[in-house]
Amino acid sequence: MTDTSTTAFAPDPDPTPDPYPTPDPDADARVRGDDRAHVFHSWSAQALIDPVPVAGGSGATFWDYAGNSYLDFSSQLVNLNLGHQHPDLVAAIQRQAGRLATIQPSMSNDVRGELARRIAEVAPDGMNKVFFTNGGADANENAVRMARLVTGKRKVLSMYRSYHGNTSTAITLTGDPRRWANEPADGSVAHFFGPYAYRSAFHATSTEEESQRALEHLEQVIVLEGASTIGAIILETIVGTNGVLVPPPGYLPGVRALCDRYGIVLIADEVMVGFGRVGEWFAFQAFDVVPDLITFAKGINSGYVPLGGVVISDRIAKHFDTVAFPGGLTYSGHPLACAAGVATFEVFERDGILERVRDLGERVVEPRLRAMAERHASVGEVRGLGLFWAIELVKNPHTREPLVPYDAGGTDAAPMGALAAACKSAGLWPFTHVNRMHVAPPLVISEADLMRGLDIIDDALDVSDQYVV
Repeated sequence: MTDTSTTAFAPDPDPTPDPYPTPDPDADARVRGDDRAHVFHSWSAQALIDPVPVAGGSGATFWDYAGNSYLDFSSQLVNLNLGHQHPDLVAAIQRQAGRLATIQPSMSNDVRGELARRIAEVAPDGMNKVFFTNGGADANENAVRMARLVTGKRKVLSMYRSYHGNTSTAITLTGDPRRWANEPADGSVAHFFGPYAYRSAFHATSTEEESQRALEHLEQVIVLEGASTIGAIILETIVGTNGVLVPPPGYLPGVRALCDRYGIVLIADEVMVGFGRVGEWFAFQAFDVVPDLITFAKGINSGYVPLGGVVISDRIAKHFDTVAFPGGLTYSGHPLACAAGVATFEVFERDGILERVRDLGERVVEPRLRAMAERHASVGEVRGLGLFWAIELVKNPHTREPLVPYDAGGTDAAPMGALAAACKSAGLWPFTHVNRMHVAPPLVISEADLMRGLDIIDDALDVSDQYVV
């Protein structure tokens, strides 16, 4: 592998851009006031939050109006793969806005067509069509719709530990607690247990057993739910927010075989892990499997303009050659979003982003996290690939009791809150969910900043160690 760790794009030769804007308390008060008075935030009790007013960002760093800067170890919502204010993406949007800001999706557009072609070129053979959406949730909605129409079967299976989006079917597919308050929604969804060796639902003692028993369980669910009623199985190739659960060897090919046996469409949700997050264009390419439909968003253009989509196998696309697809969006394949997507491909290819991610993951992140696991009693397990890792935190390393409960809230969540606060006070913005801290910085982060961020996490874990019993 070529060592590209010091040659990939850096928005500023200095990994910590300086000077940051002078603290501006008036702007801070104005932004905060408008937000609190008028912005309704997602997944939040509105009176109990105090969002940070962000003034700007560059590369792997952003800063507020008070002069505080943070290493962005969450890539915002694991979407900012090319970092804040990447000049190539900004310039592409500016050029496109200057010549054609928008056009309806029923017309042809050069950047829309080019981006679709580029996506098809890195997708598996036999996947040549792309349906563009505004984000990941509606990508999953439309992929499920395609599967139902092609198979004539309505039921869809998804994992309990999953997140697929906020819209009606997508939130029903979701397995985590965000689904609960939204039920009932789509009544044709059933859930199953995916592999999770650290907390095996199958009493497995090895990854091989975990894979085999998880597949046996899935087949039982298919049979008991009725294979003749199941149109699709959707799964995150690597489970994202719910744990960075890397599938054990043989599992994804086994799911593919079950889908083939029972006439079920396999949908790979690549919204979080696609476009370089684990060092592949699509994460499933690391697991010797080919799905029927691929959903994507986030990393396709780092969210500079909202964009998602579905990559469609030729077999499924052919169904709609003479039958109209009953779906569409006003902003499907928006030119500004697609221009940023084309620029993303150019940056990835020019700067060797995929190779860089694999190198940093193997050479820097994995050994550092494994050393933390040895050093800190609160670390139960670390797992991941590329620049996508989870640190699972426990209250008791012997019983593996989670540091906070699965549905933690209020005082129950205090240990994770204290850990996150320790990171922020040291200049790192973390991604935490339930009892885990995730490591998901922008793919363009400098090696020096990556090491600095890992040092901050290492020190902050002293806080979670205090809760170990």
